Amino acid sequence: MGEGAALRPRGLVDLRGSGDVPAVLSYPVGAVVVVSGLPGSGKSTLLWRWSKVASVIDPRVVHVACEAVMPTWLPYAVYRPWARWRYFRWLRSAVRGGGPLLVHDCGGRPWMRRWLARRVGPQGRELHLVLLDVGMAEALAGQAARGRWAPQSAFARHRRGLDRLLRSLSGLGGATPGRAPIREAASVVLLDRDSREQVAAVEFE
Repeated sequence: MGEGAALRPRGLVDLRGSGDVPAVLSYPVGAVVVVSGLPGSGKSTLLWRWSKVASVIDPRVVHVACEAVMPTWLPYAVYRPWARWRYFRWLRSAVRGGGPLLVHDCGGRPWMRRWLARRVGPQGRELHLVLLDVGMAEALAGQAARGRWAPQSAFARHRRGLDRLLRSLSGLGGATPGRAPIREAASVVLLDRDSREQVAAVEFE
């Protein structure tokens, strides 16, 4: 593909262990790109690296904002429903805005992808998925590096959901251009730790 080349993903594109990783992923104008993976897999870092060309919808932003106005002694679990409500209001408003979006998601919630697809499809926009498959050890190391740990139960739940998603993709072979491996997504790009670092940007053309 060559240094600086752009790839327009369609169907399943598996870049794990690939020696030919594009520097840029190119999506249609107005596309919504969901970046999924275990807590600590590098989703937020990747999203902010790509954020020059699209709005980033990251639940961590809402978490921090809610945390800032709550008493320090109050556990997050108590006001989590309020934080989630604020997050979904933000996401819904952003989707209505019509511009390209980068969305942070754990990957284990198919209803979230279906919800997004139902809203962007009638607008003539596409939903795409980027899936970080870095393994549990790498994800735990990522949590340690940032000094922030997902609750054990939440991490296990995310891992089960992600494992189901990866198993559903494993029978489709390598790259299958044009084939939609997930009904609601026009493409799925699989990245491991090395390929994650080589995709420097996204574009919407």
